Amino acid sequence: MEKLLISTCLLLQLISSYSLASNVNNLNVQNYGAKPDGMTDSSGPFLQAWGKACTSSKPVTIHVPAGNFLITRITFSGPCKNTDIKFLIDGTIVAPSTYANLHKPNRWIKFDSVEGVSINGGTFKGRGEALWNCKSVKHHHCPDGATTLMFTNSKNIAINSITSINSKLFHTVILGCDGVILQDVNIIAPESSPNTDGIHVESSTGVTIFRANIKTGDDCISIGPGTSHLWIEGVNCGPGHGISIGSLGKKGQGLHVDGVRNVTVKTTVFSGAKNGFRIKTWGTKSRGYVKGVAFVNAIMKNVKNPIIIDQHYCPYDNGCPSKGSSSGIKISDVKYVGIHGTSASHVAVNLDCSSSNPCCQIGMRDIKLTYANGRSQANCKNAQGISLGYMVPPSCL
Repeated sequence: MEKLLISTCLLLQLISSYSLASNVNNLNVQNYGAKPDGMTDSSGPFLQAWGKACTSSKPVTIHVPAGNFLITRITFSGPCKNTDIKFLIDGTIVAPSTYANLHKPNRWIKFDSVEGVSINGGTFKGRGEALWNCKSVKHHHCPDGATTLMFTNSKNIAINSITSINSKLFHTVILGCDGVILQDVNIIAPESSPNTDGIHVESSTGVTIFRANIKTGDDCISIGPGTSHLWIEGVNCGPGHGISIGSLGKKGQGLHVDGVRNVTVKTTVFSGAKNGFRIKTWGTKSRGYVKGVAFVNAIMKNVKNPIIIDQHYCPYDNGCPSKGSSSGIKISDVKYVGIHGTSASHVAVNLDCSSSNPCCQIGMRDIKLTYANGRSQANCKNAQGISLGYMVPPSCL
């Protein structure tokens, strides 16, 4: 009997120890006071759970259960002792509907200087409608807005199976990071929503975007200065402004712009987008480069500019360089392979390069882009390269 009591006592101690460890390693934000009513600010409870996870020496899962959790502007800061923090989101993260306090810094949810963080599942509602309406009426008298999800100065990051809806500004930004994978991401905003880029990558290396469905009012994916070793595969884009490198050389980026190199984009579908594959630079003296880029195996469905290089980029004719100015950004070693479908304009291929830095080593192979109202055309200006295989429209290289 005494042995049985000792055994029972030991068992209870083991169960208690396991329960404590489980509580430490699995943190439910509701246990810290988060309310799933969509009205109570849960930023504090989220940060309390983060603080516990950040200082843990063991892997931790922060669980966001079903429900709507209101979060105001928040930063999950590192560096952390823990390099294995997992957010498991079964619910919806909701932004404030107001935009009155959304002046710089332009972010809603930010992770800074973290390592080994993953976000799994969940929906992020940016509630950008009121701000978009302001911009449509008052134009420059409205705040820029806030990026929904931003990672800065971080490494070994995974973003899996999230849905981002109606961001006030960019949906996702990867800035100054090393080793990031975004997989099975869904991004949704109206075609008319301004500056709602789906995924923006800048000053980062080793980023992979795999299987994403993006419908938005700006670039589906935008690639900024200082990006290298970027792999994009299995993206559906449209509506939106396509997959864009740039813009580079804009006033404010300085006389030297960090280059973009080693970018591969493959197996993509563009539906009703304004652009397919686009490289855009301003006609300024800023020096930089784009090189080592491959656009491979794409379907274009009624896309206005399926293939475009625009080195005289200046949207809305606002703050444009002087007439006759030439871009200092050098574009070279860009390949377009296996791009088929329909163009919404008669110019299906438009390579408008810099007169002082002509595009070189441009390669095209197996291009078939037709136009419903006549023959499609290719225009080349200051572009040098070679075309191989079947070419519709006929090559201008």
